[in-house]
Amino acid sequence: MTSGLSIRFRSLLAVAAIFAVLISSVANARPKSSFCTIGQPPPTSSDQLAEADSAVLVQWVSVEKESGKKSGTTTCQIQQVMKISKNFPKQRKITITRCVPGKVGDQFVLFGYEQEDGKGLEWSNYTPMLSEAAFNYISQAPAIDVAQQSRITYFLKFLESSDPVIAKDAFDECANVDFKAIAQLADQLPLEKIREWVNNPKIPATRLGLYSTMLGLCGTLEDAKLMESKILVQTDDFRLGIDGLMEGYLLILKDKGLDVLDEHKLANKKVPFNETFAAMQALRFMWTYGSGKIAPARLQQSMRNLLDRPELADLVITDLARWKDWSIQDKVMAKYGEGEYNIPPIKRAIVRYMIAASRDRAASGVPQPAHVVKGLKLLDELRKREPKTVADAERYFVVQ
Repeated sequence: MTSGLSIRFRSLLAVAAIFAVLISSVANARPKSSFCTIGQPPPTSSDQLAEADSAVLVQWVSVEKESGKKSGTTTCQIQQVMKISKNFPKQRKITITRCVPGKVGDQFVLFGYEQEDGKGLEWSNYTPMLSEAAFNYISQAPAIDVAQQSRITYFLKFLESSDPVIAKDAFDECANVDFKAIAQLADQLPLEKIREWVNNPKIPATRLGLYSTMLGLCGTLEDAKLMESKILVQTDDFRLGIDGLMEGYLLILKDKGLDVLDEHKLANKKVPFNETFAAMQALRFMWTYGSGKIAPARLQQSMRNLLDRPELADLVITDLARWKDWSIQDKVMAKYGEGEYNIPPIKRAIVRYMIAASRDRAASGVPQPAHVVKGLKLLDELRKREPKTVADAERYFVVQ
């Protein structure tokens, strides 16, 4: 079982929701960053600059297309040096072995990597065409080993820049960090700008989740009311960023906001799957990043609403085990092998839940809690019913 992570993996919530069901052995579907696309978050300019041995701003000069066995090449003129290594070229022109489309005067950054044989640099990972402002933004950005708060403070200033290269990179930088680092800067967040972004339909939907959660850190009750009106829209469409909207809403309204989500998203079985999954993500977020704004027992209560949704049951059971909610042992056991719950992912989740309960032991010499005793008993019953399933679960179980 894994715990919640930083704040990227959001930009394709609908696909992520479906993916989470397909790979439902995943304990907590908040990957490394909760506001990003499936897979690894895209490298930012800072990431590429840190990884490269050399980096230069160049102007496009000419291109020679592929001919026969000869590869295409692009010739560039070095304008400024950002980073230099031992095999940096002495000449002012660089020829790279690929065709880069462009016209004379176009600017972009090239990243160079020392070849293993030590005989030169391999130039790759060129950026899109750069404006002077974009180059200054990249070259002046704090290095990745600088304190996270200092880096975030820099990139916050460039969110929704009029330059699309800057705007995208600044968003990726903010979305890649642990949310706790942003929360520590709550009093520095540009409230009026964030409020405008959340309510601007022209803002890319992939950024809505982050901005909504940030609004939850610095917004008001009026902001929460507006968030609620958006959350309660009845639709069958996939809504990117709706989970971030729910998170920001809960950060402001706390228990009162959760009462609303319980009624309209978590306990209502008529709600489309993607909306329910978004609310589930909001619960996970508050558990990991909510700083006690909503009590653990209250979050457990809301998560238990989803036990009656077979399409989410394996994820719910795994989360409740991670949250050490042992109040559902009998209910979970009763679902083992029954009807729509009679599928391998749910069975494995139930077995892992019982293993976790049985291993949540007290100190030596202290009577074991009732849930440990019951967990051992129910685990023995499961072992008799399906020994291989239990044996496999015990073999690969890791206590978190």
